[in-house]
Amino acid sequence: MNRDRLSAWLTACEKLLGAGSVNAPLRPGPGNGGTNVSLFRSRCAPATVQPTTAAQVRHVLRTLSEEAPGVSVYPVSTGRNWGLGSAEPVDDGAVVLDLSRMDRIRSLDIELGLAVVEPGVTQGRLARALQDTPVMLNVTASSAHTSVVGNALDRGVGLRRQRCDDIIGLEVALPDGTEVRVGAWPDEETPRAPYPHGLGPGLVPLFLQSNLGVVTAAVVKLLPRPEHSRVVAVRFAVEDVESAVDGLRHLYTRGLAHGVLKIYSASAVGVYGGPPRSEYVAYICVDGVASVVAAALAEVERVLGDSGLFTDFRYLSPTDQGADVVEDVVLHALIGDPSRNDAMLRAIFGVDAHEVDATGDQGWLFFLPMIPFTGRAVAQARALLDKVREATGVDCGMTVNAITTDSIDLVVSIRFTRNSGEAETAHRALDLLYEWFPAQGFVPYRVDIDHMGRVPALRSHPGQSRLMELLKTALDPQSLISPGRYPAFPHH
Repeated sequence: MNRDRLSAWLTACEKLLGAGSVNAPLRPGPGNGGTNVSLFRSRCAPATVQPTTAAQVRHVLRTLSEEAPGVSVYPVSTGRNWGLGSAEPVDDGAVVLDLSRMDRIRSLDIELGLAVVEPGVTQGRLARALQDTPVMLNVTASSAHTSVVGNALDRGVGLRRQRCDDIIGLEVALPDGTEVRVGAWPDEETPRAPYPHGLGPGLVPLFLQSNLGVVTAAVVKLLPRPEHSRVVAVRFAVEDVESAVDGLRHLYTRGLAHGVLKIYSASAVGVYGGPPRSEYVAYICVDGVASVVAAALAEVERVLGDSGLFTDFRYLSPTDQGADVVEDVVLHALIGDPSRNDAMLRAIFGVDAHEVDATGDQGWLFFLPMIPFTGRAVAQARALLDKVREATGVDCGMTVNAITTDSIDLVVSIRFTRNSGEAETAHRALDLLYEWFPAQGFVPYRVDIDHMGRVPALRSHPGQSRLMELLKTALDPQSLISPGRYPAFPHH
């Protein structure tokens, strides 16, 4: 589609959606190694369309599929996908479908613990709506201004579990403009159990990390607010990482601890704006009635104390003021409160959430492999990061998020100064992570926009790519939605 035709279509969109709903610079944009965008690609500032309703999204897709072949759209929720691409499309030339103005909390069912929210609803806003109720949101350690729906669809991780487990129903606009609801969906006239699988093949997972449709609303399963919570903070030496992780896993396999185990390497605390440290710090949450929590804490202290690996035992309430900005976020997020998260963001970037991409001078890159929850696997990952440091000089932060008794979401973080030689070095380190970790079986579960081309080779079986190609061809034959995002085959 040529530029004149695209401009005409964008003008038509503005008439449909209202003034201020379209931003179409159609000019070369900054490709200078910003917060998330690689130095090695020439980018253009993408045209942006901002619908406010699901009906408008469906109309945009229908019009494009019928009248503007060759144009693709790249949906984002709030665009604050820092470290992985922010609101940048995988492909130059795609129109960004910015859903941040779709910000209604359509319904709250406190009794069943369900919220129906649109993509522009942030975790801060939903958490505030749940204050003083018996349920809470599974929040992440990211900004309170990040989207609940967008993060969950990309399989983000909260403090309680992986957030895709929170999504039990989706409202989706298909590429031809058809609306479909999959999974569980509240019905006021005929109450239904919030069972996400339905009959036949489960369809909710089809739209996670997907380019098969545009999600316009989601049913989010909320969590019971714990009656009583305590957090045990402990430290251990770098050289004891293998034995320490195995000891901590023992607490979870025995049911003594709850939520996501958080372990920060010494450098990770610094990456996130905390003070430099020489040891690892772990946060273990124990929930329940007061008597059960007291008994569990005593057993946790006995098990960890007998190992001789752990020091500086501290028993914290989730409402305490943390010793540093990172600890403060962890404590409050465990009880569904993201109000402290943006203090950590300001410590990192020196600006507020809405200014990070535009004005912040600090860059951030993430590599997110899934590894087994074993001390050996964590020690292997640590050795690979040491190898990256030797090759590039980049000291990557490492955060262990044990999301089940079997699996760890390992967050490898790189912080650098933008518009400097550090940016090129940081991206080189990221390339090495994508090379060396998968070779050890540590495959990423989320991918940044610069490395989407590696996705097909990272899948466990080539038949998966063939199946995805069949689905994409059937639902989106014009490749209207996000070509290149988690592609079936290498995309150019």
